[in-house]
Amino acid sequence: MPTFTALTTLTGKENADKLGDAMERLVPEPTGVGVFEIEDGSGLWEIGGYFTEAPDEAGLALLAAMHEAKPFAVSELPETDWVAKVKRELAPVEAGRFFVYGSHDADKIPVGSEPLLIEAAMAFGTGHHGTTLGCLKALDRLAHQGFVGQNVADIGCGTAVLAMGAARIWPNVVLASDIDQVAVDVAVANVKANDLVGRVDCLEAAGFGHPVLSAKAPYDLVFANILKAPLVDLAPDMGANISGAGHAILSGILNEQADDVVRAYDAAGFDVHTREEIGEWTTLTLTKR
Repeated sequence: MPTFTALTTLTGKENADKLGDAMERLVPEPTGVGVFEIEDGSGLWEIGGYFTEAPDEAGLALLAAMHEAKPFAVSELPETDWVAKVKRELAPVEAGRFFVYGSHDADKIPVGSEPLLIEAAMAFGTGHHGTTLGCLKALDRLAHQGFVGQNVADIGCGTAVLAMGAARIWPNVVLASDIDQVAVDVAVANVKANDLVGRVDCLEAAGFGHPVLSAKAPYDLVFANILKAPLVDLAPDMGANISGAGHAILSGILNEQADDVVRAYDAAGFDVHTREEIGEWTTLTLTKR
């Protein structure tokens, strides 16, 4: 079955939401509509619709004009088995001692590595993205420097690969939280697949906003691989929930955004321990003063 996409951009969340709602009423109907902020400081939002038959391009043009959006770009996607494609093209990732792999590469696990199984269908958080890779390398670096995490949390955990990495090398229970229940469900499944049940506890929460997270504070290590804006907003809570000399490993930060994040965390009582760029992404390891 062919799939068609129709994509446009415009300024402002309210306008984007209105256009997304209007797209839902098109005939033929889209199978899904997504509204996303483009995290580059431009203030633009992307609106995308997915269709199983060719969309009404005249109707899309009218909607774009009514909502002062750019003309829709309509494309037909080739029929692709995406999971099979990912399996073919995403090789296992080594990040220090950590080896992130799909089950189709289980025979490639190096002796002495710390394996982390993330299936190919879970594309974000497999370790191929510069942010996840940077965080795993930062974790490995801290461990090599003699740091042992006694009380660790992964805020915005996604697949929970970072929480599982910490649980692989240190004995205590790691908390993993995400604002999205779907991500929490994925995290729970990955914890089971990696035989880490009872070692990683997964929670739905925004930031530190969960009684379990509050009760276990202060932490000596917190991961937050999210985006610049929520990282900056989270800085005061990080300062309040990380112990003296504790660490924060932060990513989801474009290279040009890193200085802004550093300034926000300096104000919250943190110094830069290490800073690494992988492609267009920066990972920061910070130490609480």
